Amino acid sequence: MAFSARVSHAPLAQINITPLVDVLLVLLVITMITSPVLTHKLKLDLPQPGATFDPPIEPSMVQLSIHADGSMYWNDAPIDAAMLSSQLAIASHLPVRPHLVIDPADGVSYQTVASVISDAKRQGLQKIDFMDPR
Repeated sequence: MAFSARVSHAPLAQINITPLVDVLLVLLVITMITSPVLTHKLKLDLPQPGATFDPPIEPSMVQLSIHADGSMYWNDAPIDAAMLSSQLAIASHLPVRPHLVIDPADGVSYQTVASVISDAKRQGLQKIDFMDPR
């Protein structure tokens, strides 16, 4: 028995479109996910041209020196405890509160320095530092 098979040696002219559809669907999903992110608007308050910029005002520095004998100097001017309290009250009512730098001498008692710091904090001064001993 002889079989006859039609075998054609001509190339197939058909395209397998399944992988093409798969790639297009993946690209569609990626586009759908990223498009809301790209259209998100961010509100920025940018400076306008011609607008003037006022730099922040730096607080002044007040140096309070306390000597070993208990005498105090407010920016090299002698001051006593009552005057110190009034000077701190005046400084606390300024628009920009000054930076208080305390320079205690070596023999000053802890109680004197602690009372000056507590009085300054009570008056509302926030920036209180000690002078570098160098």
